[in-house]
Amino acid sequence: MNDPLPLVVANLKANKTWDEVASWIDDVAKTATSFTGTIIFCPSHSFLASAFAKIAQNSINLKLGSQDISRFEQGAYTGEVAASQIADLCQYAIVGHSERRKYFAETDDDVMEKVKMLLVAKITPILCISDFKQLDTYIAKGQVIVKNKDKIIFVYEPPSAISGGGEFRPDSPQNANEQAAKIKERIGRGAVVIYGGSINPQNAQSFFRQENIDGGLVGQASLDSQQFIQILMAARN
Repeated sequence: MNDPLPLVVANLKANKTWDEVASWIDDVAKTATSFTGTIIFCPSHSFLASAFAKIAQNSINLKLGSQDISRFEQGAYTGEVAASQIADLCQYAIVGHSERRKYFAETDDDVMEKVKMLLVAKITPILCISDFKQLDTYIAKGQVIVKNKDKIIFVYEPPSAISGGGEFRPDSPQNANEQAAKIKERIGRGAVVIYGGSINPQNAQSFFRQENIDGGLVGQASLDSQQFIQILMAARN
């Protein structure tokens, strides 16, 4: 993966109308111009095409990502969005998020099928990993993860740090750094690992300063454009 680091991903989840999304883009655009890393913006599926047009027309330094994709290719799957349908809009897609597991009973097999679909569509998977048992399960399923480690962004995402996880508390930067180092060791040299879980303007810099953390997946704090701008500023300091 050749994207400049740090990687900062804004996951808006099921929030905002199009007018609010457009305002968010306008608010972040100025700060994005001087950001030397990579900003990946993930609005709801219904806004991907409009966001793509706005970003392109105004030459805004944002990359577009999907919050999820189907485990199936195009076909009779009502309500699903296939990777090939958004390949012209998105360069990235989040898969395996703990909220998908909690609320939609998503399995390891589902996640691996999604990764395969994204790789075929030439979309970079942003693959969430909660622990090493899960990582080993992924690796055991055909070695697709290790073979394509340079085409995947790995997210260390402890469920307790996610807004849908119940306890909703961030990991310590030191432990997150240790876990990121172990993931890199397990996957192989060159793997890109970011941290996801309750990142906010107050703790962002402490995570981004860690040697083995290459960026962050920002959820709740990304909803407020001003908070997200503060996180971007922390990432580049």
